[in-house]
Amino acid sequence: MVYHQAVWDEPLLAELHSKGKIGITLPSYKQIDDSRAESLVPKKLLRKDVKLPSLSQPEVVRHFTKLSQMNFGVDLGPYFLGSCTMKHNPKVSERIASNQNFSELHPYQDEDSIQGILQIFYELSEMLAEITGTSRVSLAPAAGAHGEFVGALIIRKRLQELGQLKERNEMLIPDSAHGTNPATASMAGFRVVRIPSDKEGLVDVEALKKVVSKKTAGIMLTVPNTHGFFEKNIREICSTVKEAGGFTYYDGANLNAILGKARPGDMSFDIVHLNLHKTFATPHGGGGPGAGPVGVKEHLADYLPIPLIKKGKKYSFDYNRPKSIGRIKNFYGNSGLLLRAYVYIRMFGKEGLPKIAEQSVLAANYLLAKIKGEDYIPSHKTKAPVKHEFVVSVKNLTASTGVRAGDVAKALLDEGLHAPTTYFPLTVEEDLMIEPTDSEPLSSLDRYAEVLKKIAETARKDASQIFASPKNTAVGRLDEVKANHPLTLTLNWNKLVK
Repeated sequence: MVYHQAVWDEPLLAELHSKGKIGITLPSYKQIDDSRAESLVPKKLLRKDVKLPSLSQPEVVRHFTKLSQMNFGVDLGPYFLGSCTMKHNPKVSERIASNQNFSELHPYQDEDSIQGILQIFYELSEMLAEITGTSRVSLAPAAGAHGEFVGALIIRKRLQELGQLKERNEMLIPDSAHGTNPATASMAGFRVVRIPSDKEGLVDVEALKKVVSKKTAGIMLTVPNTHGFFEKNIREICSTVKEAGGFTYYDGANLNAILGKARPGDMSFDIVHLNLHKTFATPHGGGGPGAGPVGVKEHLADYLPIPLIKKGKKYSFDYNRPKSIGRIKNFYGNSGLLLRAYVYIRMFGKEGLPKIAEQSVLAANYLLAKIKGEDYIPSHKTKAPVKHEFVVSVKNLTASTGVRAGDVAKALLDEGLHAPTTYFPLTVEEDLMIEPTDSEPLSSLDRYAEVLKKIAETARKDASQIFASPKNTAVGRLDEVKANHPLTLTLNWNKLVK
């Protein structure tokens, strides 16, 4: 079965402009008294001329309908984007989140009038604490990287209070980590110390022991790591850092693999962040939205961002936390995503959540078994199974045909399939990072494997066909240098409307 997307060269709205076309119907000028409206707006802010294109209503409707058809999402097909957990978003969550009783709440309402949503948020924080094995959870962070930053700031604040901040200024981070880990550590004022991976794709424990010192502030770890493997030495890693006086931080981007099976807090992590928009299936992609709650053990609870929600005779915001790192976001997190995650957890329950991890791990191991070979080489030689995702290298294919990982990704688009993550982690040459997720049926996995094999066979017969991809998409292969250079883009349509 082959899927083809429609191909068209969709013009900009400005290019459809023609004087005299009208797409709206307004009351006659005599019926409108706009003098008062103009008096309310400062003259310096009034525009004398707005160069908007003149368009008919059908042109506008067709334009945006076509744009929607040119996009790809989890509702159209499998989205095996490694380390991103792009899985199905249950529609019941969407329906509840769009209910006007929630969507029309205002952040400045009195607490007495929002007891329902405060109760939901309080219960969500309690459930996430149980899932992660932590004591208290803040729902405020707006994304995973934001949660990482909060974790780094908590470590910084605690060290400052202990009088150790000047001495303990190094954050240990594996070479396979998400790029946001070193970025957030640097933003928090720490010097990043890179820890190499061993032959099995895990943290090199001996290398770690050589760099741990009185300068160590902590370690940031993703478990399972981005190679797709569980860190079997996690207790030894955490104890090594803690014995030196450092803190342990868990990057929860990959919790889908261990949900209901293992808890970061039980692995000896002090701080944990979760990506609700991944593990707990709330819509994301294209830069947002997101939610990155942070949980901590009891000894760090006082440092969580304000406000926290407390339960007494009623639910309320707690600002009386003098040791807190402070406010890190207006109001209280991305509430729509928090509500969706709450629904998702309640829907699956304690018995259902572990099945998500089971299905996720099974899907990844099944797909890897289907494709591994000369053209798709597993990232590391190990007998250990992968968890929720896996990494393969196409370096043999590149050496014999010139077809690189990015070319394979482009060819997948021609089959109506979203490409996996490419060239990450940086520890593997010409790699594809594939995460099937728990919500894909067996037929999706089989077809993805068939297409990958077909691409490799085509590359060995006639690589030019792969280099020409994508051919069946709305936009062909872009000039990546030009697309990323700000001086080559015209972003002001006033220059186009004449």
